[in-house]
Amino acid sequence: MLRSISPANSGTSAQTMPLTRSFHETVQARARRNIEFRRALLVEATQTLLDGNLDEGRAALRSCINATIGFEKLGAVLDRSPKSLMRMFGPSGNPTAENLLGVVGVLQRKAEFASRSARSEVMVSC
Repeated sequence: MLRSISPANSGTSAQTMPLTRSFHETVQARARRNIEFRRALLVEATQTLLDGNLDEGRAALRSCINATIGFEKLGAVLDRSPKSLMRMFGPSGNPTAENLLGVVGVLQRKAEFASRSARSEVMVSC
């Protein structure tokens, strides 16, 4: 969706400048078409959590969810309310380990990370 604005106090009311899509839409579009980008979003979010930066980690996971699967679909996969999931990963959220790991598991599949059995097969064949 493109919007236009008039330059403030420029003296030219006929001239307008188009605005590009929102940052959120740009990230979503890139995540849809680029698997490496999806993986990078998830790796960054999980590493931030593992480093002990819980607030930033939750925010990064929320961004990852929004950019990839969305809360509606995630809720359907996990059989949880999307609103509940949004609260869990909000600024004052506190997801349980079960919920956190469930979300990470879904995001791993969405990012097409190799499953444990696939990694085992690769290790055995080496």
